[in-house]
Amino acid sequence: MPNPMRSTIFTAILAIVAGFAGAAAFSWSGLGDRQVERYLMSDPELLPRMVAAYERKQAEDRLARAGDDVRQPFAGAVLGNPEGKHTLIKFTDYNCGYCRASAGEVQKLIEQDPELRVVIREWPIFEGSDRAAALALAAGRQGKYAAYHQALFASGDTSEAGLIAAARHVGLDVTKLEADARSPQIAYELERNTQFARELGFTGTPSWVVGGRIIEGAVPAETLAEAIAQGDETGA
Repeated sequence: MPNPMRSTIFTAILAIVAGFAGAAAFSWSGLGDRQVERYLMSDPELLPRMVAAYERKQAEDRLARAGDDVRQPFAGAVLGNPEGKHTLIKFTDYNCGYCRASAGEVQKLIEQDPELRVVIREWPIFEGSDRAAALALAAGRQGKYAAYHQALFASGDTSEAGLIAAARHVGLDVTKLEADARSPQIAYELERNTQFARELGFTGTPSWVVGGRIIEGAVPAETLAEAIAQGDETGA
């Protein structure tokens, strides 16, 4: 009796192979599971290459659906060089420990690359993070987004008292900050970031867009730098 799981696996493989082999006018019609298996086993590196190519294509498609808007920051919500020719996009949450850890990695990149523009997309997915995200975006209206963003991660305190203490620490006008945080523009930005994250298939924070690549999870500065370099090479 045929193994249903084996058949499912090879059907998926066949779909990947067919998708990329079509450009070379290579037909897989009529081939059985064992023939596909023998072909793949003859070149063990073939399947990883095909899967990587498939994932790249999926990322490109998802980025195309999100459009260029995902690369355009909310006013002031940028780290590094706002006019830099290299762009890194980070989806982040102030109550995410991995986001806090990755903040240092982002700072390393900024120090290494004066042409790096880091677009921060506030994506509050943890309980109680909405308030911190709204205040951070509001800080951008006083030209202090980067300072407040870094202060929140440095303190790790997103309680009401912690949020206000960080605001005072970086010299924000707290009355104006509170008023701006309630603006419909900021509410819309947070909703839009959630929609972007869904379109890009993100499941958590931190998540990244660099060039034509999508990366999920906390990664070292070296991995992000490599992705930025690859984006330069491909023009993505």
